Amino acid sequence: MISLQTALTFFVIAAGLAVTPGPDILFVLTQSALYGARAGLATTLGLMSGLFVHTSLVALGVAAFFQHSPTAFLLLKIAGAVYLLYLAWLSFRAGAMLALGEQGNFIGYAALYRRGLFMNVTNPKVSLFFLAFLPQFCSPERGSMAAQVIQLGLLFLLATCLVFGLTALLSGRLARRFNDSPKAQMIMHRLAGLVFVGLAACLAFTA
Repeated sequence: MISLQTALTFFVIAAGLAVTPGPDILFVLTQSALYGARAGLATTLGLMSGLFVHTSLVALGVAAFFQHSPTAFLLLKIAGAVYLLYLAWLSFRAGAMLALGEQGNFIGYAALYRRGLFMNVTNPKVSLFFLAFLPQFCSPERGSMAAQVIQLGLLFLLATCLVFGLTALLSGRLARRFNDSPKAQMIMHRLAGLVFVGLAACLAFTA
């Protein structure tokens, strides 16, 4: 069982990391700006579910497999990059439809949840980050290391959920402003597509 002081220190650090610009918070921001705050919250829930998967992998020791297997790490990284490029294509296509005067359809909250989940799970760097980060706050004297990792992972989820939730609510205001303007929606979709391409490149070409 982690101590209260450790929990508070870890929570503050986790919140600071969540605020740092990265693929997950950019994903929440773009989806919220396109479809509204609820869409951003649905995306956030998907991302949080992915973080719980990574926490479980670290607790079970599976993340160490990716650390010592370059092939498995590369394959999962490629899968994540391909999925991000697929999301980029969907965004560009939606922008093209709006440019032709066609009305795009909202994909639904369940689809946004699945996008967040799959995007996070297929990023092996999250597991490796947790593998390096979480044990620093664990101690054998406090009992099961796996249980401590789970507790820290849940604290990380809570901090990230608060930051991403606030991001969704704030950026969701853009959607209300742009909903009545097909041209603005077209621009937002194309910007989202560029963001996805950039995230795919970062995932694919960074070690």
